[in-house]
Amino acid sequence: MASETMTRRPERTETALEHWQAGTVGGIVGALVFGAMMAMQTPPVLEAAIPAMYGLEGGLAGTVIHVSHGAVLGVVFAALLVATGRTELGLGSSAAVGLAYGLGVWAVLAVVVMPIWLSAVGFGMAPDVPNVAVESLVGHAAYGLVLGVVYAVLD
Repeated sequence: MASETMTRRPERTETALEHWQAGTVGGIVGALVFGAMMAMQTPPVLEAAIPAMYGLEGGLAGTVIHVSHGAVLGVVFAALLVATGRTELGLGSSAAVGLAYGLGVWAVLAVVVMPIWLSAVGFGMAPDVPNVAVESLVGHAAYGLVLGVVYAVLD
């Protein structure tokens, strides 16, 4: 007489993404959101200033560079969470931490580093330091918020 045995396999409830991968995807999505805002509010930044940092021109170059920066900063976000042992944040907490991170990125990179970099490469329209612009502040806040939410969903 034959008998059947049922073997129960564990169900997978997690994504296959590592923390750095979730940070990368979150950074890309956040940069796309921020880039769309920038394209509507301050197109010269995307079309001229960002590509000029690398000796390039044009909106496509600016968009690719901006999204690449977003991806790298997303990895840094994930690395900071791993280093501090805070990888298991809930959606709300991750969104809040992402928002704070986006504001920190703005304060250091957009307000200080970018204008210095643009001056160093001879970009004629380089802003003064500090470069405090409301559109940039709001865009970086949106970037961080989206990064935090996407990271929480994927991680």
